[in-house]
Amino acid sequence: MDFAPSPKAADFIARMRAFMRDHVLPAEPGYADELVGGADWRRWKQPAIMESLKERARREGLWNLFLPHAGLGAGLSNADYAPVAELTGHSLIAPEVFNCNAPDTGNMEVLALYGSEEQKERWLRPLLAGEIRSAFCMTEPEVASSDATNMRATAVLEGNEVVLNGRKWWSSGLGHPHCRVAIFMGLSDPAADKHRRHSMVLVPLDTPGVRIERMVPSFGVYDEPSGHGEVTFDKVRVPASNVIAGIGRGFEIAQGRLGPGRIHHCMRVIGAAERALSLLCARADSRVAFGKPLSALGGNADVIANARMAIEQARLLTLKAAWMMDTVGAKGAMSEISQIKVVAPNMAQKVIDAAIQVHGGAGVSDDFPLTALMGYARILRIADGPDEVHRGLVAKLELRRQRALREGEAAA
Repeated sequence: MDFAPSPKAADFIARMRAFMRDHVLPAEPGYADELVGGADWRRWKQPAIMESLKERARREGLWNLFLPHAGLGAGLSNADYAPVAELTGHSLIAPEVFNCNAPDTGNMEVLALYGSEEQKERWLRPLLAGEIRSAFCMTEPEVASSDATNMRATAVLEGNEVVLNGRKWWSSGLGHPHCRVAIFMGLSDPAADKHRRHSMVLVPLDTPGVRIERMVPSFGVYDEPSGHGEVTFDKVRVPASNVIAGIGRGFEIAQGRLGPGRIHHCMRVIGAAERALSLLCARADSRVAFGKPLSALGGNADVIANARMAIEQARLLTLKAAWMMDTVGAKGAMSEISQIKVVAPNMAQKVIDAAIQVHGGAGVSDDFPLTALMGYARILRIADGPDEVHRGLVAKLELRRQRALREGEAAA
């Protein structure tokens, strides 16, 4: 394994680092000032500063970097995109600047891999251009969604239409004023094999029967202007041509969507940890207590050292998972992808918490981005599968591997 970036990736990394330093990080206060505030997503507006940043990023070729597909994205492998994604993790507003924000990234991957030509023209093209936003409707409030086979919402084929019913929540991006379409996952055939029962369907948000109930707050904030919506689908009818890839292929599509997305999430949260550590060190060097800088007091040297080592370990494991995705595919990298999904956000939580502690009262205020970064890391331990599910898969695969080794040794 060689984790040195390719010449192409090195160029993107250098340009991304400069863009983040010169444009994105300085724009954070102005972006926050433009937000409307409050729970009423109908009043939310896209900050003008974001559109300005997006236009600049597009002009500079820092656009759709997550897509490896020829003619659609930058053509970076997972291993090459990983350090680029890490840089975007330094700011919660950065992914949208480069059109690399979830859930649009996953939805664009789905359409690129599984969408019909009609679906690509109607929805993928404007998503790639950054003209619209999208949502992904999978999680449900009434069931334990860590087991997606529990899904109760339905997507039933009736003639040349699909009828959707059910309630979804944590549908990220649903409150964005530019959100125009959602991918809905629902039960189509309860008698089929459990991984052939569900379908994914494209649903324009202005379709009759689609009703956004609210934006769900997290840690007291609404993640404006994207939000995380709770939405009801009541006898929603869309053309059968809106089904992605065909009835019963929902789980297949979901697995194809999640592998790269988990790597992107983990690298971004590593970037969040890097920013927290840089803030921690700056604070520890600049603040004096009991006649000494905080960096020379108590166990703070150990705190800094442990944070650096933990970040490096998480990064190396994530780069390995990305490399395996490129070389053996998502199936061959299943254990490693689940490992990083546990390791990276847990690591980030600890590093960010240490940074908050060194900042004292300022650390729990909004004067620094630490509370927002902490919320992001904590949420990521649930999003895309909770820690327990990923640990269970790692254990299952490891037991299988160990049994095969014992059997091989016994047969030798």
